[in-house]
Amino acid sequence: MHPMSTTEIFLIAMAIIFTVPYLIWRLCRTDYFAPLVVVQIITGILLGPGILGKIFPEYYAFVFSPAVVQMLSGVAWWAVMLFVWIAGIELDLKKAWEHRVESGITAGLALSVPLLFGCVVAAGMLMFDGWIGAKARSWQFVAGVGMASAVTALPILILLMEKLEILRQPIGQRILRYASIDDVAIWGVLALILMDWHRIGQQVIFLLAFMGFAYALRKLMGAIPQRDRWYVGLIWLAVAAFGADWSGLHFMVGAFLAGVVMDADWFDQQDMDKLRHNVLLVMMPVFFLSTGLRTNWNVGGAAVFLAAGALLVASVSGKLFGIQLAGKILKWAPGEASIIGWLLQTKALIMIIFVNILLDKGLITSETFTALLLMAVASTMLTIPIVLPKLKLLSSVVFRPK
Repeated sequence: MHPMSTTEIFLIAMAIIFTVPYLIWRLCRTDYFAPLVVVQIITGILLGPGILGKIFPEYYAFVFSPAVVQMLSGVAWWAVMLFVWIAGIELDLKKAWEHRVESGITAGLALSVPLLFGCVVAAGMLMFDGWIGAKARSWQFVAGVGMASAVTALPILILLMEKLEILRQPIGQRILRYASIDDVAIWGVLALILMDWHRIGQQVIFLLAFMGFAYALRKLMGAIPQRDRWYVGLIWLAVAAFGADWSGLHFMVGAFLAGVVMDADWFDQQDMDKLRHNVLLVMMPVFFLSTGLRTNWNVGGAAVFLAAGALLVASVSGKLFGIQLAGKILKWAPGEASIIGWLLQTKALIMIIFVNILLDKGLITSETFTALLLMAVASTMLTIPIVLPKLKLLSSVVFRPK
């Protein structure tokens, strides 16, 4: 019997990636508290080196050899670039501007309070070895972990609100406005954290070139048929991501910027929804497994779980406190702030992408990455079980125009 080729082992890995989480999700009926994407993330952690890799090291070395991991990483990079690009396109900042006072107050408090709470926990983590990355300055570590605690996962938020049947309701549209503003702020802070002063010239060149190309792109998109816009958009995505990575920023920053300067009404909304769904279905599971392969427990499982718990408390309490404060300022109905706060604390996906970038740049260690990943999973799993009963009690608030 001939030894298996890298291609054959790669296909075994792909079969595992799609089979295991699907069976867990379907047979255990986890959808109420853990949507399929959350199960995929958890499965990635279980299949990673810290758990199943330690129990069955021969399996791990065989299936996830360096060559296979490299192939999986390429698929994962393109998948998450597409996902971030779509998220950027779908940001509707026009509606946020129409309601700028209410949106600004709410989004500002929803971001700043958990950011502050997360920074406090990150400062505490600095007192112990094993958490800060080799290339990080203290402020970068604190700001990065703090922002990870403040992130709202806009794409997952959309999926959860669809499940709760409030996405097209007044409260759902308001929540999208708040999350959209915070999404822009998150990527802006990330760009600041990643600013490489030794390569500032390249970064200035990239930003100037990006603005010029973005202007030309907007002119071109208005002049070509809709069927051609998808191809042009994908070329633009690759070019912008390359430019950002070349300049010392991360290719994900370029992918997000590439989407932000594009208008959603250039594309058919149904086609956009199908593309997002298909990327989640066909490609993102590879990213989730690749994420799980990067987890590490070397500082000790108890320490990682303790850090994850502290970050979860900071993230959830900070988001709820900030939204409650916004509700008092804006005189919302009783119970309204609680629903909005619990939905906005949803973390998975965008936060995981965010901390992957921090890990790539050496600003956090694999142990910090693991703690943040556990926090993101727990945060997302809390959302539906807590929000659904609140919605049933406050249906008049949910469907009331604002």
